[in-house]
Amino acid sequence: MSIHVTEAAAEWYKKELGITDGEAIRFFARYSSGGGLHPGFSLGIAVEQPEEPIDRTEVSGITFFMEEQDYWYLKGHRLDVTYVEAEDDILYRYETE
Repeated sequence: MSIHVTEAAAEWYKKELGITDGEAIRFFARYSSGGGLHPGFSLGIAVEQPEEPIDRTEVSGITFFMEEQDYWYLKGHRLDVTYVEAEDDILYRYETE
């Protein structure tokens, strides 16, 4: 399991969430009527500091991480987070590791 965030995506989060260098974004599994990697669940985000991160990466001064309790969601996968300029939005892509 690994998390990869582009510089452009990190800057988008800063702008959209009003966060600054030194803050952190947690990725977590949440119940959803849609489906991401697992039916009935999707990827959620929260601005909070890590407690027991299973993986983390720092991009543009922001720490992106997933806590150990949510490891099952990305187990065996790489999360690629990119910015799509034409849509002014984020794209999450899951690749098998």
